[in-house]
Amino acid sequence: MFVRILGIILPVFSVVALGWLYAARVKPDLSWVNRINLAVLMPALIFSALASKEFELKANLPLLAGSIGVVVGSGLLAWPFAKLLHLDYRTWVPPMMFNNCGNMGLPLAYLSFGQPGLSAMVTLFSVSNLAHFTLGVHIVNRDAPVAPIFRSPIVIATFLGFTFALAHPPLPDWLTLATKMVGDASIPLVLISLGARLAEAKFDDLRLGILGGLVCPLTGIAIAGLLTLVLELDPTQQGLLFIFGSLPPAVLNFMVAEQYRQEPSKVASIVLVGNMMAVLFVPLGLSLALH
Repeated sequence: MFVRILGIILPVFSVVALGWLYAARVKPDLSWVNRINLAVLMPALIFSALASKEFELKANLPLLAGSIGVVVGSGLLAWPFAKLLHLDYRTWVPPMMFNNCGNMGLPLAYLSFGQPGLSAMVTLFSVSNLAHFTLGVHIVNRDAPVAPIFRSPIVIATFLGFTFALAHPPLPDWLTLATKMVGDASIPLVLISLGARLAEAKFDDLRLGILGGLVCPLTGIAIAGLLTLVLELDPTQQGLLFIFGSLPPAVLNFMVAEQYRQEPSKVASIVLVGNMMAVLFVPLGLSLALH
């Protein structure tokens, strides 16, 4: 078991380390890379996985319900900490709810369970991402406009993907292959980008970051464990839900906080320290997933 877990986490964290080393040495401007990833590569990955002939939406509905339960349940468990720590809930709660299921969850799912695991984790990422752009943004800023959300390429790809997952209309083989090639490029790129962001990190509140790095995965794992008892999940789906629950806060939390000026420096500390602490909690999630 230990060797298998090591074989899963080492490729992921080594690519993150590569991004960190490159950014620390070269200090590149990756803003255009991230824009391409969000506008082209990630939407292609989402659509390719959801529209795949091998993916059955109906069979994965319990897993989707579980992911929603982890997101909402983690937020409810984390809410009292905001009052206990005298924090603004708009700063604290979203990073506890919305985890790094894109940057880290997708490669972990693929290395753990192959293509079926990747396709299923893409659905969790899609649902979490959609919830982040709607519920998450509303928590941060109740007056945020909703219309721009549905013009996002990722959101459009999500709706198209679920439509194709329901109907399974025939697609030309060349189009399927081209979409998959573009989408596959997203996974190593998001890991390198994550490493680059960690290299630029400025920790304004290390204590808060450590607390966030503890609460986010622990609440996620606790809720995932509870939901595996009540939902009819097969062993692979149970494993994916534990991986999902063990992930650190998503980088997108910082981007949202920065956009709406909701204490972005504190959110950055939670996100960045939390992702560094993933080296402790991801193996725990994997051990539960693969037992």
